[in-house]
Amino acid sequence: MVYRREPWENWMANKPEKHDPNDENSGENRDISPLLAGWDYEAGAINVRKITGLDGREKLQMRLDLGLLQMELNGRPDGKRPHGKESYLAYCEQQVTDYKKQYGDTDGFSLDTDQCQLLREEAVMYYHRYLSLFILGDFPGVVRDTARQLRVLDLCAQHAAEEHDRLILEQYRPYIIMMNTRAAASLQFKDDHFQNALNTVTDGLDSIREFFIRFGQPDAFTKSNEVKILKRFARDIRRKLPVDPLDKLQTRLTKAVKREDYEEAARLRDEIEVKKGQRQRSDA
Repeated sequence: MVYRREPWENWMANKPEKHDPNDENSGENRDISPLLAGWDYEAGAINVRKITGLDGREKLQMRLDLGLLQMELNGRPDGKRPHGKESYLAYCEQQVTDYKKQYGDTDGFSLDTDQCQLLREEAVMYYHRYLSLFILGDFPGVVRDTARQLRVLDLCAQHAAEEHDRLILEQYRPYIIMMNTRAAASLQFKDDHFQNALNTVTDGLDSIREFFIRFGQPDAFTKSNEVKILKRFARDIRRKLPVDPLDKLQTRLTKAVKREDYEEAARLRDEIEVKKGQRQRSDA
């Protein structure tokens, strides 16, 4: 499989448009121009905002070139409940659970192409939402929605009947992992938990590395844009970490050796050994 990242909208490119001839204007004004007034579309930028809907609930809007996209902040972004569940993914996951209860395992369970297509189309909605939430700094929402997207990939990879449906979403896994990692680490960074944030980024990088190894492309790891983004974030986090006194002494020792100040170098070596001994005793 060749890894390439494309926007989720590609899944909708060939979807036929449906038109209900009975759904015509019945006299009321449906022009959305007043909603767009003062909110110009900016090419190349992601323009999003939160608004309060007519139902009193907060909603999310994304400005598009020809209008806007409105999403619910919780549940499925379009507000629908397929088969009475929060999402079509939740419905499929329940099907897996029910199957396992009945048969003891999931070996015979499979998703057909139509079901996988519905999962992909639903994933597009969540992509728009978590991207919008990231722009607004709503990191808990990003963590929730990206974790949900990874469940879609896992479900299709494990249970899709056709190989095409098992693999086609995998090209997005590094991007989703990266966004999930950035959001989770950003929450920790905001709370000054810098070491935890760095550990989260490291775990995210390890997951992306495992992805490339699994698909036989280990060299693609260093070239990945997602990896570059996370490594840059890791460098920013490290700047916030307290400097280890031993590291500082080691740096001074290296500089002393380079300028051939051997008396200072010897003193620093002794100091380093003393501090190492103190640390070992305190850790014992």
